[in-house]
Amino acid sequence: MQDEKEFLEALLNPLTQRVAFQELVSKYHRSLYSHIRNIVLNHDDADDVLQNTFIKVYGNLNKFKGESKLFSWIYRIATNEALTFLQQKSKRFQITSEEYLFKQTEKMQADEYFDGDEIQLKLQKAIAQLPDKQQLVFKMKYFEELKYEQISEILGTTIGGLKATYHIAVKKIEEYLAQN
Repeated sequence: MQDEKEFLEALLNPLTQRVAFQELVSKYHRSLYSHIRNIVLNHDDADDVLQNTFIKVYGNLNKFKGESKLFSWIYRIATNEALTFLQQKSKRFQITSEEYLFKQTEKMQADEYFDGDEIQLKLQKAIAQLPDKQQLVFKMKYFEELKYEQISEILGTTIGGLKATYHIAVKKIEEYLAQN
């Protein structure tokens, strides 16, 4: 992808927007899917949220002010869409989002797109026990290997706060795995 400023101009220009947006989808499709899948756990749900994310990105391109990187802005939209999806699902079943995610971990082995083993399932169950923010920070740092600076931009929190959140999450996961 060319210089971000030039790329943004192409995204906002009606003559080049379609091709530029296809390039954006091509560049971010795989990493966004992984990010969303880490949050919602289910393949079909991740596909739906990904589609909603790209619709939101396309509809709000003119609102992007360039105060952060395009990557961070798109990931923030994807994160918010995934969290909103989880809230709606858990509300529909009248349970917390943690309970909903725990139920999703119970179904993971039957998911044809899940290629993990028993240890991966235990890890997912341990993560599902965490509060939402700790889950999110842990998944972004551990699975996606994002830097604290990137996570800070995406979530709008301090790096120090993220480090503390990650550390607490790791300790809780270790405790869960030791007990189970």
